[in-house]
Amino acid sequence: MKITILILSFVILAISPFYGQIDLSLSKIFQDGTMDSKIFFELRVPRVLLAFFIGGILALGGLIFQSVFKNPMATPFTLGVASGATLFTAIAIVFGFTSFVSLFAFIGALLTIVILFTLSSRFDFTQTSSLLLVGIALSFFYSAALMVLYFISNLEQSYEIMRFTMGSLDIVGFDNLYIVVFASIFLLLSVLFYKDKLQLLLTSYEFAILKGLNVKRLNYTLLFIVSISVAIAVSIVGPIGFVGLIIPHILKTIYKKSAHLLIVPIFFYGGVFLVFCDFIARNINTSSDVPIGVITSFLGAPFFIYLIIKK
Repeated sequence: MKITILILSFVILAISPFYGQIDLSLSKIFQDGTMDSKIFFELRVPRVLLAFFIGGILALGGLIFQSVFKNPMATPFTLGVASGATLFTAIAIVFGFTSFVSLFAFIGALLTIVILFTLSSRFDFTQTSSLLLVGIALSFFYSAALMVLYFISNLEQSYEIMRFTMGSLDIVGFDNLYIVVFASIFLLLSVLFYKDKLQLLLTSYEFAILKGLNVKRLNYTLLFIVSISVAIAVSIVGPIGFVGLIIPHILKTIYKKSAHLLIVPIFFYGGVFLVFCDFIARNINTSSDVPIGVITSFLGAPFFIYLIIKK
């Protein structure tokens, strides 16, 4: 089964750039200057790569959040980073800074991180639930502020805000992709660096302390690295739900191994899952691409319910 899934994953990655709403001629793709070549190399290849690395960030971020908070329902958006990015995106749209939407989104996510980790100094190492509650409170505050912006915005602005909240992988060229690739590789290498310490953390806080581990520092270091990576991802593609929730659970079910041994598989299959969702979104016969967040929710929610029932 594992080999079959791996083969299917590589097939999905290989064929995804070749299919979309516009049919491409294979013979023209590699001819410079043709429309098929521009669509393939400037739109579809960057989009597939973006989907893969964003999926990797979200899936691996979900694993870390679930491990640190010891909560199987935790996601990379639990601390309100995505809500902060969404609010500041709405501010940019409503007040006429549409050219700086990604910058505003990143500022909103970064401000949330600063607030969270400033408050974290008041908690001891066992109070990760307190940090979680602060993140939830911030999310409610951001949601209330977002409703105010919806109220004062016009129809076009409301539509733009709504599209951002659903997530979008629309990209032209490789400029934004470089940032995402750097953030995802940095996240993966950082988590691999802390793999052994993460194993102690997964056992219990008490066992980790007996082994000489600074639990609070490790918790907040991992959360900070994940939050920064997620902030970069959300600022570019918007909040895309369910990837960070379901992929770690699926991989644990399939491989039946401890989370610290599944870091690379979770990153890889998180990327493949989002590429597959984007493949579906681009090939549904509609006037425009279906928002990627809609597809992840449609596929993720039923499968997640199935896993819960099966357990």
